[in-house]
Amino acid sequence: MSSSAMEIENTTNTDTKTKTKVVDDDNDDISPIEAVRAVVLNDDDPTLPVWTFRMWFLGIISVVLLSFVNTFFSYRTEPLTVTMISVQVATLPIGKFMAKVLPTKKFRIGKREFSLNPGPFNMKEHVLISIFANCGGGTAYAISIIDIIRAFYGRKINFLASWLLVVTTQVLGYGWAGIMRKIVVDPATMWWPASVAQVSLFRALHEKEDGKGMSRGKFFFIALICSFAYYVIPGYFFGTLTTISWICWIFPKSVTAHQIGSGSNGLGLGSFALDWNSIVAFLGSPLVTPINATLNIMAGYLLLIYVVIPSCYWGLNLYNARNFPIYSSHLFTAQGMKYDVTSIVNKKFELDLEVYEKQGHINLSVFFAITYGIGFAAIASAITHVACFHGRRIIELWSSRSMKQDIHTRLMKKYNDVPSWWFHVMLIVSFILALLLVIFMKDQVQLPWWGLIFAAAFALFFTPFVSIITATTNQTPGLNVISEYVFGLILPGKPIANVCFKTYAYISMNQAVVFLSDFKLGHYMKIPPRSMFLVQTIGTIIAGTVNVIVAFWMLGSIPNICNTELLPPDSEWTCPGDRVFFDASVIWGLVGPWRIFGPKGNYSYLNLFFILGALGPIILWALLKAFPSQKWIGAIHLPVLLGATAAMPPASTVNFNSWLVVAIVFNHFVYKHYRNWWHKYNYVLSGALDAGMAFMLLLLYFALNMHGKSLDWWGQSEHCELAKCPTAKGVNVTGCPVF
Repeated sequence: MSSSAMEIENTTNTDTKTKTKVVDDDNDDISPIEAVRAVVLNDDDPTLPVWTFRMWFLGIISVVLLSFVNTFFSYRTEPLTVTMISVQVATLPIGKFMAKVLPTKKFRIGKREFSLNPGPFNMKEHVLISIFANCGGGTAYAISIIDIIRAFYGRKINFLASWLLVVTTQVLGYGWAGIMRKIVVDPATMWWPASVAQVSLFRALHEKEDGKGMSRGKFFFIALICSFAYYVIPGYFFGTLTTISWICWIFPKSVTAHQIGSGSNGLGLGSFALDWNSIVAFLGSPLVTPINATLNIMAGYLLLIYVVIPSCYWGLNLYNARNFPIYSSHLFTAQGMKYDVTSIVNKKFELDLEVYEKQGHINLSVFFAITYGIGFAAIASAITHVACFHGRRIIELWSSRSMKQDIHTRLMKKYNDVPSWWFHVMLIVSFILALLLVIFMKDQVQLPWWGLIFAAAFALFFTPFVSIITATTNQTPGLNVISEYVFGLILPGKPIANVCFKTYAYISMNQAVVFLSDFKLGHYMKIPPRSMFLVQTIGTIIAGTVNVIVAFWMLGSIPNICNTELLPPDSEWTCPGDRVFFDASVIWGLVGPWRIFGPKGNYSYLNLFFILGALGPIILWALLKAFPSQKWIGAIHLPVLLGATAAMPPASTVNFNSWLVVAIVFNHFVYKHYRNWWHKYNYVLSGALDAGMAFMLLLLYFALNMHGKSLDWWGQSEHCELAKCPTAKGVNVTGCPVF
């Protein structure tokens, strides 16, 4: 085997642990990744039309609908996210119907002929429609800024400022994403597992298969119907199935038992869910994540929840842990009461030092404090991990003009590439609009002009590190904590400036990664790059506009939305994600990290996690060089292991327990013993479960929940009410026993 082939195999084993057979690097038709070889076709038909009326019509309708639905449901206690998979399923029969009924007459526009119906509805059209929809597949992160300004802080922000904030944060990262394509899209080892899953689903929906066994298309629709029919049980009739915490049933009056057993507000020992939404809500599909990433996530989760947190809470009573709930993202006074944040905000939207000193320092649950420390370590480890394990390869890719290309990269050379100046123009225009926002509407966003420049540079620096990790593990480390920490040190006392900086830094990077992921899907499906660029850009602007319109409508039409103290007890408009976002704005922006994690705060030692996280990959890299035969060392992926619990909160232990079980069953046991089934159906099953659940959720909401028709009985709750109680002597909290 050539040296370059050996390098590909070593890279694959180190980062993905995909069970890859040794392949000959001189054969460009073979991918080094087994999942890619099994799913992605090595041919292309460049004559298939993609710029069709059907694509634009269905794409625009899809992005508008998904943006509306996802923004609307994001305010619920149990948020619903309808992904692009649902659009993939729904638009297929509509596209085929349009291909049958639309007129085939050709029109001439200039020198080009145009037809409403250029032929059968094809897979490339379908891919572009789905990418259109994916732009609305999640609510824009900046919507949370609008929500906390209006719902939590009780201030105002106008529509124009909101629109500029949302659109520029969503588009800015696209400007530099094009520069990264050579590093994270073209190389075969940057395989993007989620994109492979999408390819499998598209083929299942479009191809007629020859051979034994059920076709993937038929399997998909059977699984979708089963998922749709089943979800009415946990989604309406028997809500307890979303969080089964059986320890609480055995010990209904024990605070400690509830803390240990609760899957929502405790350590979740033995807790599980029979609900696909609970499994995928925060971590994505377990069927898509590579097994090595899954094992790293499991190790990080088990160490934190069942070793570190119990030791710190019951053993060390670290940071007066027993004065507060064991698992909570709320802010507390030293006496265990919830912190009155609104009282420490003055009329200038800044920290009122006099009231703050009177109320005392902000305190965190031991879980919340430790996870912040681990978050520090995760982002530091991401830099050193990529530098150690991918540094040489990045330099080679960046400097080489004659990089050896695999079959998919060579096939894509048939199409005109996106000119570099397109990306440059997008970057300049979006940056100028963002500057206009922070200069002329500074009273609403607080962010100074130099803060915007710093945020863009911050995101640009981290994009290659994070995109490489995502491309090989399907896990994306976030910059939210480190960005708000850094800016909180530079400009304390301004909460909205802090969250604006965080959003420009974190989401610009994240959007660049999403852009690259979609480009990899287009790479596998042989979509013309210019079509990909335009669809992603136009779709993102439409989605952001709809997000803002829906947010203003919701905030203005539902009294006391997001305010759990004033809402009725059974209200579903509690905004859990915005609550975490608001708490972060207080910690990092209003009070500032210097008063919490600095010498004046209670949590200064957590800064040591930065050093530990940065050193970890260096030590692993040195050990792997010293003991190259010990492959298990290379399987340890510290950014994924340390970042495993980044979704907590709002994710809880029941989400992780159930996710890990499903991931290991399918990507280890099924893969090992039923390899052919796994190759044929695994990714298709993931898409079917997502789509069936999403359709039933929508049906339940509009048919029942929207009209206030709900069930109230024993089978609708978790039965672990005491998990939120402190256990320190003398701490008196309403609804909890006093020890």
